[in-house]
Amino acid sequence: MQVLHAPAALSAVFDDPNLVSCAGLAPVVALAALAGLAELTRSHVRVSGEQGANPGLKVATLVAGMVAGADSIEDMGLLRHGGMGRLFTGVRAPSTLGIFLRAFTFGHVRQLDAVASRLLPRLTGQAPILVGAEQLVWLDIDDSLIQTYGDAKQAAGRGYTGVKGLNALIATASTPLAAPVIAATRLRRGNARSSRGAATVVTEALRVARRCGASGLVILRADATFYTRAVVTAAHNLGARFSVTAPALPVGD
Repeated sequence: MQVLHAPAALSAVFDDPNLVSCAGLAPVVALAALAGLAELTRSHVRVSGEQGANPGLKVATLVAGMVAGADSIEDMGLLRHGGMGRLFTGVRAPSTLGIFLRAFTFGHVRQLDAVASRLLPRLTGQAPILVGAEQLVWLDIDDSLIQTYGDAKQAAGRGYTGVKGLNALIATASTPLAAPVIAATRLRRGNARSSRGAATVVTEALRVARRCGASGLVILRADATFYTRAVVTAAHNLGARFSVTAPALPVGD
């Protein structure tokens, strides 16, 4: 028996006006509103020109789209399918969101970092996402190369994997009772060394973890790539322990 081969190209649209394809977004959007995502964005994100109007709504829409599985501007159209308009207000068209994001510089990315560093402590006040933080928190740091497409993509390069893209440095916080949540990030050139800027990210992540209730033992964990004086010093200065893999160095080094 052989499954019937489908056409090479298919297009499906969720168009029932009485149904929504991502009903689980309702509690997520409500939680974001309680934590003040739109308010924080309006306070910290400044994009000049018409494309920067209503940043709170646009960022909230982008977050909702990513939660629902969108990984491109075109995919953001899923928030306008079916009965979404009856469930949510203020959803922006994919083209509008694309214009907004294309106006971003590295400075605007850092503005979003400022929003994120304030949002996570607010979320911990609304939901038990870091249960047990008063006893023990693990802070893990690593980088990941995100593939990009197009010759004109700013700062794209080939890193240690050989893939052309951007390098994202990510620090997560977790406890024995709670899954990891992102505490700090840094978007870098594709060919950036893994440890570049790591000490700053560790400092930011530790401060966020403390504001999230990490009043007990905090342990930084990292592989040999982050075996540097700056990273260890950053952890020590904020009262954290560390477990960093030491590389195999030649005798005498």
